[in-house]
Amino acid sequence: MSIRLLVADDHPMVRAGIKKMIEGKDIKIIAECADGVEAVTQTLKKKPDVVLMDIRMPERDGLNALGRIKIENPDMPVVMYSGFDNPTYIARAVALGANGYLMKNCSAKDLISAIKTAAKGEDTWTRTELRRVTGALATPRPGISLEVPLTQREIQVVRHICDGMSNKQIGDELEISYETVKEHVQHILRKIGVNDRTQAAVWALRTGVVS
Repeated sequence: MSIRLLVADDHPMVRAGIKKMIEGKDIKIIAECADGVEAVTQTLKKKPDVVLMDIRMPERDGLNALGRIKIENPDMPVVMYSGFDNPTYIARAVALGANGYLMKNCSAKDLISAIKTAAKGEDTWTRTELRRVTGALATPRPGISLEVPLTQREIQVVRHICDGMSNKQIGDELEISYETVKEHVQHILRKIGVNDRTQAAVWALRTGVVS
């Protein structure tokens, strides 16, 4: 029996490429979604064997959609599929329960292998990927009620860090200087007791600053 796959990506050419790569491999695409909201709705409605999810999509990004799917159906296998080799994205994907994280330039063999592994309910994480986020995921998990005196601006900066933005991108978004963003990031790391941006992203996810 073919593996029933739902593909969520806002680029039609990417979806077409995936369809081409899985031809004749006992994998059938049962739904294609162009945004995160549709991905959640169709996943819960059609109950595919595996979801292949892009990260940067309109309406609701792939990581947000992943979190919503896992709340509603914790056992649903989801493999993230991204053009961005971003350790913050990878850390959030691990923390939210994704079964793996593939780059869009991966081979057809790796894509098919990941889908078939996920369909068995297994993870496809490599040692290299997990090593990059081990420090972040090993930090103590504080309770939701933990009170850390972040300012409103620092909370905005943390949320943009979780979106994988650089200091320059955050500065452009918030209309503040690069130096100011850098100073905010340093204050945030010190206040929450972590060493880098990836750990800050996982902290924000676990404490409910982002969802």
